[in-house]
Amino acid sequence: MKPKSLLPNRPLTVAILGSSGAVGKELLALLEERSFPVGKLILLASHRSAGDIQSFCGTEVKVEETTKDSFKNVDLILASAGSSISRKWKDIIQSSGALMIDNSSAFRMDENVPLIVPEVNPSDAIKHKGVISNPNCTTILLALVLSPLTRHIPIKRIVVSTYQSASGAGAMAMEELEKLSQQVLDGITPKSKVLPYSLAFNLFLHNSPLQSNNYCEEEMKMVNETRKILGDPELSLTATCVRVPVLRAHSESVNIEFTKPFPVKEAYKILEASPGVEILEDLENNRFPMPQDVTGRDPISVGRIRQDISNPNALELWLCGDQIRKGAALNAVQIAELLLPKNYE
Repeated sequence: MKPKSLLPNRPLTVAILGSSGAVGKELLALLEERSFPVGKLILLASHRSAGDIQSFCGTEVKVEETTKDSFKNVDLILASAGSSISRKWKDIIQSSGALMIDNSSAFRMDENVPLIVPEVNPSDAIKHKGVISNPNCTTILLALVLSPLTRHIPIKRIVVSTYQSASGAGAMAMEELEKLSQQVLDGITPKSKVLPYSLAFNLFLHNSPLQSNNYCEEEMKMVNETRKILGDPELSLTATCVRVPVLRAHSESVNIEFTKPFPVKEAYKILEASPGVEILEDLENNRFPMPQDVTGRDPISVGRIRQDISNPNALELWLCGDQIRKGAALNAVQIAELLLPKNYE
């Protein structure tokens, strides 16, 4: 007997909530690319985008305005419309019997909602009660590296600095970066409307709200979500998040202190064999992962793994990953794939 938490064993009725955004469009492309068993596709957005046309498997699909009736007879909802929208529709979605995989931060720290990176904690997905959360983009990239390493030698402390692209703020922020960069080249002083400051030839500390401990919301997401995914509520982790003038793909500088020395060669060997991870570097030419290496691609790239000269138990490494793809849309689709009945036959 198949667990009730699995998706039905037939072509599915799939809805994308927030289909007009950068992640929503990537979800659409990935469903087609990965031959996900879609029997019927429903594209949902706000009234502003209703009537737009998108293409799926050679067929034109009209975007619909989201209403309380949008989720009737739907099997799977891939939500990427923001926390307030996810909260607004959660009860109606759950009462409809559909599974919602939510890309917002709305339910990530809810103890009744699994927070899943398929390569790290796939068995937790089956515990869902109608909602599964997709982690924050930077958290997903970090967890892919930490998980295989900590299974070898336990981690004591992590210090991470992120270099986050405009894509993390959505399609409009990406468009604004292009526009304002051209203005700078034309000698015009750029004025941002989407982000609080211009990213054109500039960077600034992440603009999410500061918390009472003087860490911003984005930094605390990394701390709390990583602990939940790795199943270690006491894990010591500190983060500094920065927005940088890159269109797409995030980067992270990671310092990992273990309980004892971790040979660099062993770390390379483990990460080379880890799903979702690739080693990309050319030591002779000082060439390591860059955002352009991972844009539009599934794996995260890791390089420059080295011994921390200040701590014999610590390693340092650099990683890059596509924020829209593995950092958001791909991870959500992979979560849905975990729950396809064929994976339990």
